[in-house]
Amino acid sequence: MRLAGTVVDAYGRQYRIELADGTTLLCVPRGKKSELVCGDRVTIQRTSPDQGVIGALETRRTLLYRSDNFKQKLIAANVTQVIIVVATEPSFSDELITRCIVAAESQDIKVLIVLNKCDLGERLASATAALAPYEKLGYPIVRLAARRNGSPLLPWLAEQTSLLIGQSGMGKSTLINALIPGAAAPTREISRALHTGKHTTTHASLYRPSADSALIDSPGLTEFGLRHLSSEEITRAFIELRPLLGHCRFRNCRHDIEPDCSVLAAVHRGDIDPRRYAAFRSLCAEIG
Repeated sequence: MRLAGTVVDAYGRQYRIELADGTTLLCVPRGKKSELVCGDRVTIQRTSPDQGVIGALETRRTLLYRSDNFKQKLIAANVTQVIIVVATEPSFSDELITRCIVAAESQDIKVLIVLNKCDLGERLASATAALAPYEKLGYPIVRLAARRNGSPLLPWLAEQTSLLIGQSGMGKSTLINALIPGAAAPTREISRALHTGKHTTTHASLYRPSADSALIDSPGLTEFGLRHLSSEEITRAFIELRPLLGHCRFRNCRHDIEPDCSVLAAVHRGDIDPRRYAAFRSLCAEIG
């Protein structure tokens, strides 16, 4: 008998599949090649009380992945919300935030930013200032201290399949432990010498904060390549540019040095944040 399930853990070529009644089986795919990720919905055939073989993969509604010139790395499937976790310490990458947002917007996935470690008051002001351009654009920001209380995030998880994403050391696993009793996600201290986070999560895992929600924890990122996106997709992923598109003199305007460019005019007026415009141009140049 074939059973429907969801991938909740992915360890190489082995996957833990959650069935509708909440039980899980350790399963392997048919054949040698497999590209399943957390959030994938599959059908399986049980081969023993706690094991099975994966048959078909259901059509994905969304698929988040990163890519460079050589390979692609799948991250999660069927996600409805990307939660970018940053912290007051260690310092976070503005470029990585932008890349995560572009990846989400290209799939029409909602974006939420979590500013963690807000109990470190001396660093809160600078972190808040760094996030101000995103908040101005309408991206909501939840401020919390996961070691003390992760509950401010709970209302945002309802009826969503959310992906926690961000650099190592931002407190994703601490947040998981605060929200999911018994999760026991491993955590480690920040590397003081390098002022960076240490990798703790080695593979993605899906948790259930409530009956109507799912939360996927992913390994910490150091980069997020977007080589799979076209220049048009990148342009539309910058939401402040969307109202301006189609109003340039040239139909194929690259919004770089062309005359009568609506985007450049908005930059000169101060309507577009210079850091965001620089990030946009950098991404377009990267993909050629």
